[in-house]
Amino acid sequence: MSAINGGLRVLRSSPFIQLQDAGRFGVRHLGVTQCGALDWIAHRWANWLLGNPLTAAVVEITLGNAEFECSRDATLALTGADLGARLDEQPLAPWRSFAVRQGQRLSFAQPRQGARAYLAAPGGFQAPLVLGSCASMLREGLGGLQGDGRAIAVGDALGWSGNANETRQMPSEFIPEYQDAPRLQLVLGAQIGDFRGQSLFDAFNSQWLIDQRADRMGIRLNGPQLQCQRSSMISEGIPLGAVQVPPDGQPIILLNDRQTIGGYPRLGALTPQAVARLAQCLPGQTIQLAPTTQDSALLTQRRLLAQWQ
Repeated sequence: MSAINGGLRVLRSSPFIQLQDAGRFGVRHLGVTQCGALDWIAHRWANWLLGNPLTAAVVEITLGNAEFECSRDATLALTGADLGARLDEQPLAPWRSFAVRQGQRLSFAQPRQGARAYLAAPGGFQAPLVLGSCASMLREGLGGLQGDGRAIAVGDALGWSGNANETRQMPSEFIPEYQDAPRLQLVLGAQIGDFRGQSLFDAFNSQWLIDQRADRMGIRLNGPQLQCQRSSMISEGIPLGAVQVPPDGQPIILLNDRQTIGGYPRLGALTPQAVARLAQCLPGQTIQLAPTTQDSALLTQRRLLAQWQ
């Protein structure tokens, strides 16, 4: 990457810190998954604060443990989780744009509230497009800074070519709280009638604990054992937020890096808003599932998208 486009030099990183945009679409028939920012709402707001295209590439910082050195003066934006960010020695709250000067250091410690923060730069971070997106996906070797799916690593240079000529202030009413145990809306699926009545009652009237086995592919839930009367099924396409129930009866919520097909019965799928909220939950937190209809979910999604119009 040329020096003129340089902006941030990576001093500390982890496999959970990746370049992500809105995702990779129209290629699932090739076995290529969606990827993209898990909390797509925070991703959009980060770009909105700088007047970027809402789909522009950002750095998704999961659980903190990152540090960057600024190579030039700029205006950046930060949304999502509070990961104890600091600019030099000054605390930096999320949900705002902020100025950086050459030589300053931007660091992230550990989660205080939420799990994932989103760092945006003017015009979006630069990276080659692979199948229409620069979203990182190591398993498939696609996206990221070099197009090979790698996470952001120490020594990498993150660049951008835009200018933040139109910074904005975050509307306070749209800043979420990540401390509560959320009720996540779920659109009922085709196999819902195959679950026993007691299992359906338990699914929507119990608190579910987020397991340690949680990543960008999916999140396992621990709670009452759900029983499905269907003994087998043909594998079918898996949507974002699908809630699969394997033989052990403990649901798995599939996220952006999920496989493209699956053969476990499903309760249904979380709404896009619920997926974004789930992305900010840490292992050990509890959630609840709440059934909703497709029409209601569509209306809610349209109202949500209207925030950025």
